[in-house]
Amino acid sequence: MARHDRSAEARLGRLEDLEEIERLILDYQRHIDARDFRAQSLLFAEEGEWVGASGSARGPAAVQAMFEAKLAPADGAAAPRGFHLTASPLIELDGDRATAEVACAYIVPGPDGPPALHTYGHYRDVLTREHGSWRFLRRESHYDIPFHELAPSA
Repeated sequence: MARHDRSAEARLGRLEDLEEIERLILDYQRHIDARDFRAQSLLFAEEGEWVGASGSARGPAAVQAMFEAKLAPADGAAAPRGFHLTASPLIELDGDRATAEVACAYIVPGPDGPPALHTYGHYRDVLTREHGSWRFLRRESHYDIPFHELAPSA
């Protein structure tokens, strides 16, 4: 009976870890779409790294600064409103480490109003449990279909 209890506890712990990692992925999406780069950066571990077309940075403060420099409008005007859709997270747990691959599409207002697909890609993540919470140790952004390939030909 005691052995079964440990197994049930281990299974419950695994489900809780998966749920927390999925929430981390959704929180990232929510914060970047809100342009809350501080909240977004706090999802990274102390040595967490972002790698993508917008650049690379290590540590929450550097990640925040990079996104502010790349995505904040220089003239103080409101940033174009788009939103990310993330789906199909494939998460592999290994103790206090995990990996994930997540599909992502970026949707923007189209020229005539209806939503338009801007970019489609995926994230490759290495995650770590730091101070009792899951954080991004490395988040890589990959464009599978970049904007220029989605734009209609002239």
